Amino acid sequence: MNKIHQLRMVGIAEGISFLVLLFIAMPLKYAAEFPLAVTVVGSIHGFLFIAYVIAMIRALLEHKWGLKKISGVFVAALLPFGTFILDRKLREEEKVV
Repeated sequence: MNKIHQLRMVGIAEGISFLVLLFIAMPLKYAAEFPLAVTVVGSIHGFLFIAYVIAMIRALLEHKWGLKKISGVFVAALLPFGTFILDRKLREEEKVV
């Protein structure tokens, strides 16, 4: 499997977990006094974030990405909806490879 495709798949999962953490688990913690939601979703998101960084490094090594590209890929994981925006760009790059 192509490393860019792997990064895209992990990025989508990581992006979904980030949105669930921000828009479901955090409100449950503070509005409904249900902190277990953040514990569970936060753990899943943490695992997926680490998997994303590993997939990013693997793609970097295979495709010889520069500092600017890899910085953008990393920052995308820190922003809500960032991995989904990045996915469009990576999809185009994946077609070329």
